[in-house]
Amino acid sequence: MARRTSLVSLNQISDINMTPLMDLTFILLITFIITFPLIEQGVTIQLPKGEAGELPEAVSRSISLNGMDQLYLDDMPVSRAELEAALLEISSMAPDSTVFVRADEGLPYGKVMELIRMLHAAEISRMALVTEADSM
Repeated sequence: MARRTSLVSLNQISDINMTPLMDLTFILLITFIITFPLIEQGVTIQLPKGEAGELPEAVSRSISLNGMDQLYLDDMPVSRAELEAALLEISSMAPDSTVFVRADEGLPYGKVMELIRMLHAAEISRMALVTEADSM
C-alpha cells in the first residue's frame, strides 16, 4: 500500500506566523525606550539650576566633585595629583577636547575654582560647567 502525503498539510507547515515575533520585538523596543532615560551617570551630585545651549558632539571628559570633596574623572575616583596628571595627558593627546565640570551645588565656590585652575594649568581651554535645567 502506497503512502499518500497531502499537499495541503505540507503548505500549512511551511508558513511561519510572524505575529508573535513582531509582538516580542515591539515589547523589547518599548522596554528600552522607557528604561534608557532613567539611567544616569554613576556619581550622585545635586547640580545647580541654570540655562545653557546644547554643545556639539566632540571628544569630552567629565570631572565630578561631590559634596564630600571626592573627585571623579569619568566616574572613576581619583586623587588631586592623579587628576592633574590625567589633565596634562588629556591636553597633550587631544588638545581640542572638552572637559565638563560637575560640582555639587552645596560646595564652596573656591572648590570649583580649584578645578578650573587645574584645567587652566593643564592648558585645557574648552571647559563647561554642568547645571540642571530650570523647571518653570
